[in-house]
Amino acid sequence: MKTKRNLVLSPDQFTEKVRNVVIVYRPDSPNAVKNASELAAWLNKKKIHVFSHPEQKFGSGVKKIKASQMSKVNLVIVLGGDGTYLNAVRMVGGEMVPILGINMGSLGFLTETRKEDLYSAVTLTLEGRMEMRPRAMLEVKVQRNGKLVSQDRALNDVVLERGPFSQLITIAMYCEHHLVGEIKADGVVVASPTGSTAYNLAAGGPILHPNVRSIVVTPICPHSLTHRPIIFPDDQALTFRLLNKNQRAYLHIDGQNGGDLKAGDEVVITRAPCDHYILRKSSQNYFDLLREKLRFGER
Repeated sequence: MKTKRNLVLSPDQFTEKVRNVVIVYRPDSPNAVKNASELAAWLNKKKIHVFSHPEQKFGSGVKKIKASQMSKVNLVIVLGGDGTYLNAVRMVGGEMVPILGINMGSLGFLTETRKEDLYSAVTLTLEGRMEMRPRAMLEVKVQRNGKLVSQDRALNDVVLERGPFSQLITIAMYCEHHLVGEIKADGVVVASPTGSTAYNLAAGGPILHPNVRSIVVTPICPHSLTHRPIIFPDDQALTFRLLNKNQRAYLHIDGQNGGDLKAGDEVVITRAPCDHYILRKSSQNYFDLLREKLRFGER
């Protein structure tokens, strides 16, 4: 794990010489598999080594990337939607490896580049004409009886929810050991600025600009109307504790199962010590994205 926090919020030009590339594709899309194979052949002609995701395979001569090799990777190219992109982020594992997202899904907030622009975007990347833009990540620790039982990272969000059980759950929320309040609800969404346009937005939370240094907590269907979304500075630790003895809850990290929670368990969320880097054209801006994907501002 990297311990040095990268707090650079201004875009940097991606000028690294690309020698090793990992291609990650949407597994349920035959078109994405076909494009991945064709892109690998195109990159090989440019004397660039191509690897696949550890759980994917395509094309002859394309080897699966190993965790020990990730530090030598210069670029990850994602062919899919936001779920595929988040899978690639988990694969990178905190290394400072930028990801270029090609949208072959539906909404595509993280995979901004259109599939029609695949080769032009990759060419711009290889020529050092793309920007690396940092995105804050969340670090998630689960503690039980004072002991650490799991640790993970999220780019989008962390969700504590009741699952298939009919009863609402009661969660105590703390900020730097100070009680914020007790929330009785279906659960809570804890989102980074990047994840503010995902489940957080659907649950009624606010949109945060990616450069805002904050974490937003939004209750899911709260029992009381006084439980509203709240924005915290990202340099403070947030702790969530399941209160009722007979209740259980589930933890989801970027849409993946993070395990069961029992009464007394503590989920501690902080800004991660490493940022994620997304590759974008210098002409792209966040407000264009909001208007394109969310029809923001339209009547």
